[in-house]
Amino acid sequence: MVYFQGSIGNTENNKSYTPILKSDDLLSITVIGLDQDAVKPFNLPATQVGTSLGGYTQGTPPPPGYLIDTDGNIDFPVIGRIKLAGLTRAAATDLLKEQLKPYLNNPTILMRILNYKITVLGEVRNPGTFTIPNERITLPEALGIAGDLNITGERKNVLVIREVDGKKIETRVDLTTKELFSSPVFYLSQNDIIYVEPNRAKINSSVVNPGNVSLILSAVSLFVTIAILIKR
Repeated sequence: MVYFQGSIGNTENNKSYTPILKSDDLLSITVIGLDQDAVKPFNLPATQVGTSLGGYTQGTPPPPGYLIDTDGNIDFPVIGRIKLAGLTRAAATDLLKEQLKPYLNNPTILMRILNYKITVLGEVRNPGTFTIPNERITLPEALGIAGDLNITGERKNVLVIREVDGKKIETRVDLTTKELFSSPVFYLSQNDIIYVEPNRAKINSSVVNPGNVSLILSAVSLFVTIAILIKR
């Protein structure tokens, strides 16, 4: 099966992607300044500072960080509760800098999402949930991480499930056409679920029970034997 058929051309709709912070995102936030003693109260203990996961991982628990609660807030040292859900990482960083002005002079803030993950299910070689280290991944890349589709996978009707404002949004994608590159799910969002359906041949093969087939063949063989004996 050939993917991405037709001329791809320019894909202006998907030339960039910036993740939006959501509830249940786990953030690593490090405050850096010239005065180490001044920034110390605004950082988690050294043993809890988020570290790079170093690549696409499966089933690895993320290090501790700041969890965005159901109301979209985090509880930050000294400052208290700050609402970050709905902001880009750049906007969240600017907000924190503004909140820190009374305490620090021009601090540097490093922020990343520790539990940015996607889940790939169905007819792929290696289904599972994968943590993404760079917070930016496309649908073809996610399928590549999962080992690509099995030969029995339905390539023309891949389902992507995304949660937006508490609602599940379903989008169907045809991997065999160039329209994939202008799809709203070409760039995946954190916690997206990709499901690859089995094709018709796989579904039909699963309906037939091998035990029933053996029983039917045995019965047919018995009837044929009886018929031969009667003719003799």
